[in-house]
Amino acid sequence: MSHQVQSLGHIPIADHSFSADRSQLALARDISVELYDTTRPRYELKTTLTGHDKTVTSVDIAPNSGRIVTCSQDRNALVWEPSADGTYKPTLVLLRINRAATFARWSPDEKKFAVGSGARAIAVCYFEEENDWWVSKHIKKPLRSTVLSVNWHPNSVLLAAGSTDSHARVFSSFIKGVDERPAPSLWGEKIPFQTLSGDFVSPAGGWVHEAAFSPSGDALAFVTHDSSITIVYPSGPEQPPAAIVNVSTSLLPFVSLVWLSEFEIAVGGHNCHPIVFAGSAGQGWALDHSVDDPNDGKKINTGRENSALNMFRQMDLKGSPQAAVDDSSLPTIHQNTITRLRPYAFSADRIHKVSSTGIDGRVVIFDV
Repeated sequence: MSHQVQSLGHIPIADHSFSADRSQLALARDISVELYDTTRPRYELKTTLTGHDKTVTSVDIAPNSGRIVTCSQDRNALVWEPSADGTYKPTLVLLRINRAATFARWSPDEKKFAVGSGARAIAVCYFEEENDWWVSKHIKKPLRSTVLSVNWHPNSVLLAAGSTDSHARVFSSFIKGVDERPAPSLWGEKIPFQTLSGDFVSPAGGWVHEAAFSPSGDALAFVTHDSSITIVYPSGPEQPPAAIVNVSTSLLPFVSLVWLSEFEIAVGGHNCHPIVFAGSAGQGWALDHSVDDPNDGKKINTGRENSALNMFRQMDLKGSPQAAVDDSSLPTIHQNTITRLRPYAFSADRIHKVSSTGIDGRVVIFDV
């Protein structure tokens, strides 16, 4: 398999988003957002968006409008409007939170975006025409800790949230005058704002790093810090789930996930390479294969399986802190934790390429 690799410096990348035509890439890095032209073999930095004064934690480009939303540890979110001349005009969003903003995503219909935070709240933001600004409503109950991720249901009303209180939850974000009433779903028919449509606990009590709906919206998956993935199948309004499948592994913790289809999920995290799980409600789920796994195929003979251990052994033998530094590189493409996976390319009913960013400052497009 061929994977595209871009090494864009050594500063960690917290989040990334490609434009709909994949010609532009936005990277959340340090206190700014870097925009790259991706039409060349080596990505070229076009401009840097500077409006935050603390670490930018998340970025998302709206596919149709091209608007960019960013959020930061400075407790603010900004919406960047593209201009014809290629510049961007920032608009401050009234989040009204007293802790860091952690994660931001546009709804599929692009009428709203949601921002997770350390303030035990999710800000659901929408544009108020009469006042010409972005305002927010808060989802608070029963959140008891930092919200690490927010992801939308295809109907643009239901919202999945993962948080450090070991819960993955499904909320209604219905706002009168903004949203059209969605068709009833397996998650329920009650849609007043902040209605809790699902609440699931990590079996081992690990932080829920990310929760996301399947393409149909009829299942929810979440990855937790105990190196497991859980898939939930709701059975209908006010009913217990039809199935909850948990797959625990002996791998390092996962922090991000992407549904490739209704029956496949790619995850990434501290293993530094993507891992694909496959299954269904009836058959169960299992680890299917790894991508760029150093223990697969020819890479297993590189002699670097225990490169960190080997490096320290060499340093000990030679009494030198610089010895065997070359052998400290990982046998994977990413040289540190994968911070975010995003869908990249689709074919028929499946995503066949995902993009990843990492603490190593690399952007990789993987064939999965």
